[in-house]
Amino acid sequence: MSDFFSIFQYQFFQHALAAAALTSVIAAMVGTYIVSRKIVFIGGGITHASFGGIGLAYYMGLNPFAGAAVFGVLTALGIEWISDKGRVREDSAIAILWSLGMALGIIFVFMTPGYTPNLMSFLFGNILTVGMTDIRVLLVYAILLILLFVIFYRPILYTAFDPEFAKTKGIPVARYRYMMSVVMALAIVLSIRTVGIILVLSMFTIPQITAMLFTRNFALVMPLAALWGIVGSVAGILMAYVLDIPTSASIIFFLTMQFLILKSIIIIRNSMLRKNR
Repeated sequence: MSDFFSIFQYQFFQHALAAAALTSVIAAMVGTYIVSRKIVFIGGGITHASFGGIGLAYYMGLNPFAGAAVFGVLTALGIEWISDKGRVREDSAIAILWSLGMALGIIFVFMTPGYTPNLMSFLFGNILTVGMTDIRVLLVYAILLILLFVIFYRPILYTAFDPEFAKTKGIPVARYRYMMSVVMALAIVLSIRTVGIILVLSMFTIPQITAMLFTRNFALVMPLAALWGIVGSVAGILMAYVLDIPTSASIIFFLTMQFLILKSIIIIRNSMLRKNR
């Protein structure tokens, strides 16, 4: 037992826990908006298209996460513009940019001279390699997001649930949706380090859906999603240490099990209440 608790004294493990908590907070706010607007697959499109930026950054000798951020933001804005102004269906636009980003990433990585970079950390994440600089970036972004949602809560809420009503209130719906597209893209890219491109979408949907088992109130879903995200992430990290398995997969496993267990408990409880009536 003492060996188990000794892991908490290591700096890399402390960084991993801090990153998991901050990523959960960021994903809770942005993910609640994504789930409420029913645009989950836009998140998938942004995530996978950002791989093109990673490949291009490797090819040019730049920071891969900077490349991912640029591609992610451009993809988010592109999808929003196409769905708003273009004549291409939103799901078709997502599919096009999703596959294009992945294809460009593979091409640029293949063209990169010298040693081929290890892409596993980008595809599946490696939270145990997070440094203090990453934590500071996550902390600053989490604070900015909290301020954004506090200041612009009602416009964000209205544009997410009822854009037509928002227009009658004089809210510039398009402007807020473009703003939230950039916010989504940056949040997703920052979370790639934690759980990777393949699994990051789960971080932005499963805790939110779990929170919605208890409430549909937008303002309450966010802190509840953060709570379930932190609990699942910490449990996943600990299980990964004990069983020596990939951390990001372990985190997603625990987030999913949380939802399934709580959903089962609610179903059983409701069934028993019906029988007792």
